[in-house]
Amino acid sequence: MDVERADSPVSEIAAAIAEPARTRMLYALLDGRARTSTELAIVAEVSPSTASVHLSRLRARRLVKMHAQGRHRYFSLFDGLVANALEGLSVLAGTPRAHFEPNTPGRLRAARTCYDHMAGALAVALHDRLFALRWLRRERADGADYALTAGGAEALANLGADVDGARNVRRRFACACLDWSERRPHLAGAIGAELLGVTLKRKWLQRDLDSRALSVTPAGKRELRARFGIETADFRD
Repeated sequence: MDVERADSPVSEIAAAIAEPARTRMLYALLDGRARTSTELAIVAEVSPSTASVHLSRLRARRLVKMHAQGRHRYFSLFDGLVANALEGLSVLAGTPRAHFEPNTPGRLRAARTCYDHMAGALAVALHDRLFALRWLRRERADGADYALTAGGAEALANLGADVDGARNVRRRFACACLDWSERRPHLAGAIGAELLGVTLKRKWLQRDLDSRALSVTPAGKRELRARFGIETADFRD
């Protein structure tokens, strides 16, 4: 094996992420929303021309993608794998402690988006309840890939999730994503995205206008308690 050749792509991606302005751009896109280069220039605290150079570098490394709409150019994370990598880097960047004590702002810790799926204390609790209800099972005892049980597939379909569609997209179906504020897994993958979509469509959760935070509505509190046994009063929302 040519170790130097194998390591080169990893080094190039790491270098692309490592520049502070580009790091700020990437984390600004972690809420799943697309933004213009002008908006990202403000986030990164650089000039529009410099932002364009940074975005070209990120596109070349398949960390972001561009969507043209009329005269506007919108940028978003390339895919969920990039989001998972950024979330994992947030975990690595945390200061080691003998006893972990989260210092994430309360609203973000309670519930937030992680690209196209749910994160935070609520997402971790929901992840655990899906296993307790036997809607999810692990593909392997030591693996991070999950599968829906027959009962889980039926239950999610009844809630409005497109389970068959999630199985057919070219991405992992269901998997663990280590939550950076809780240091425990939440549900990612295509079915994780479907679950977030269901909670938003049913108005159990609402997106914050200017951050990744998600708010639990009164209806959401009732439904999460009745359907999953989750008391949202345990979270700061």
